[in-house]
Amino acid sequence: MDIEDELPIAPASAGGGEPSQALLSGDQFDVEVYAAQYSGRTRVARLLFIAGKCESEQMRLDALRLAYEGSLKGEDTALHRDVVAKIAGRLGPRYVVDQAWSDAVERRSLVRKDKLDSELNGYKVNLIKESIRMGYNDIGDFHYAHGHLSEALKSYIRTRDYCTTSKHVVQMCLNVILVSVELGQFMHVSNYVSKAEQTPDDLDPVIVAKLRAAAGLAYLETNKYKLAARKFIETGLELRNNYSEVISPQDVAVYGALCALASFDRSELKSKVIDNYNFRNFLELVPEVRELVNDFYASRYGSCLGYLEKLKSNLLLDIHLHEHLEVLYKDIRHKAIIQYTFPFISVDLNTMAVAFKTTVSLLEKELAALITDNKIQARIDSHNKILYANHADQRNGTFQRALQTGNEFERDVKFMLLRANLLKHEYNQKAAEKRV
Repeated sequence: MDIEDELPIAPASAGGGEPSQALLSGDQFDVEVYAAQYSGRTRVARLLFIAGKCESEQMRLDALRLAYEGSLKGEDTALHRDVVAKIAGRLGPRYVVDQAWSDAVERRSLVRKDKLDSELNGYKVNLIKESIRMGYNDIGDFHYAHGHLSEALKSYIRTRDYCTTSKHVVQMCLNVILVSVELGQFMHVSNYVSKAEQTPDDLDPVIVAKLRAAAGLAYLETNKYKLAARKFIETGLELRNNYSEVISPQDVAVYGALCALASFDRSELKSKVIDNYNFRNFLELVPEVRELVNDFYASRYGSCLGYLEKLKSNLLLDIHLHEHLEVLYKDIRHKAIIQYTFPFISVDLNTMAVAFKTTVSLLEKELAALITDNKIQARIDSHNKILYANHADQRNGTFQRALQTGNEFERDVKFMLLRANLLKHEYNQKAAEKRV
């Protein structure tokens, strides 16, 4: 198995409880509220990502301060040093490498590693299958806590040969998924989600929700937006804050809604998103996203695109979404333009430009690109600034279908008459054999 090099990214611990209210706002981005949604390594990874991407110096320092505090709660000394290096003295003398903490963690880790290796060797000698599985699992947990992600992945995968129950298999899959997400190996994520779902026993609803969310994340990262939307929409409310080491309920709402808007048609959007009681509860956590979905379906495209633009600066700070945001935004805008023009024979570009909050010249270029890509059947009158739809001539089409039906009927009747004459004169294979 090829395993990527270790990444100094985000200690993980899941916690139950209710998800907090929405944090996305076009006016400001509260780093502390955002970070509170996550736990473990992903919390630190997201904070470092924000510190590296955002333009506000104050927001960068807030993110780095929270990342520093988060790094001290784990056992990854390399991550701690990485955070301090990024702070570079900007937060004052308190935020430097805590050498006493680092030395204590490293001493404990050496003792702990020797103990785990010794125990595992003893289990192998005694051929105790369950103990071997637990030994590899403990070593995987040890490497994960210390940031050795590749070694953690290897240890978790080795437990597969010693799993004796469906519960063990599912736990192994969840461990591999967790590490694979941090390593960016999303093919592993998809594969182990499938393995977990194929176990014969019924899965706990919380585990099902985790697997759906992980599958959606894997599809998102591999640009399969429609499949990602379906998985996020299928994620159960049991997820709550139980998967905070990977994803938050707010993320499920945002990722699912944007992927659905970019890939679903109107009927799917209505049945699977707007009328979906389960997913509506996720959308309630992020009111801006809920409103833009409703505006899109109600053809209030100016308001919808306004919400999108308002949220864009915050969404670009999302560690998983930022690479896909431009594509998703472009697809959503193009779908809005297509749906706006579809019912009409002609559209005034000046009126349409006002609805989409853009200029006529830019709108004309967008429409020309969509016509070239055969996504809109129309032509543009550039002089009068009018879009004319190339609707099919229904009257002519009806006549053509009637003529085709008549020709097919005539052909079938001729074949029937020919067959009847052949049978009447016994001109068939059986008769020919008798003549011989």
